[in-house]
Amino acid sequence: MKTQIQSRYQSGLVTVEFALIGAFFFLILFSIIEFGRLLFTWNTLDEVTRRAARLAAVCPISEQATVINRAIFNGNVISGLSSANLRVEYLDNAFNTTATLEQVRYVRTQVQNYQHQLLIPFLPSSLMTAPGFTTTLPSESLGTSPAGSWSITCL
Repeated sequence: MKTQIQSRYQSGLVTVEFALIGAFFFLILFSIIEFGRLLFTWNTLDEVTRRAARLAAVCPISEQATVINRAIFNGNVISGLSSANLRVEYLDNAFNTTATLEQVRYVRTQVQNYQHQLLIPFLPSSLMTAPGFTTTLPSESLGTSPAGSWSITCL
């Protein structure tokens, strides 16, 4: 008789325990998933700077808008990443910005001011500003080809 009374009073105890432990478990689970998403985003931003530097090193300076658009994967991989977040600079031997094609020796690309939206449930949503990713490469052809050589289209 005592066991029947005890089981009647404890019938909802398992549900309450699961609600408490389950909420904590799902918070940890979604935090791990969100951390993986954050690492994917950081890796992709690093790849964006690498792609932009490589394209800018071999493409004409006049095609900078096309280079940026291709480097950010046409905005299809990471939400919120736009051409405004990617900066391309052409540098001389002293790493100063130059506008003259003859003085360009390096190409530097930077992702700046990108905001990553965290999606962890039960916590207030917040934006994380990504660190500044930078890639510098030596310039190559910059879209020009010597006389008598094949002209290769950049894009």
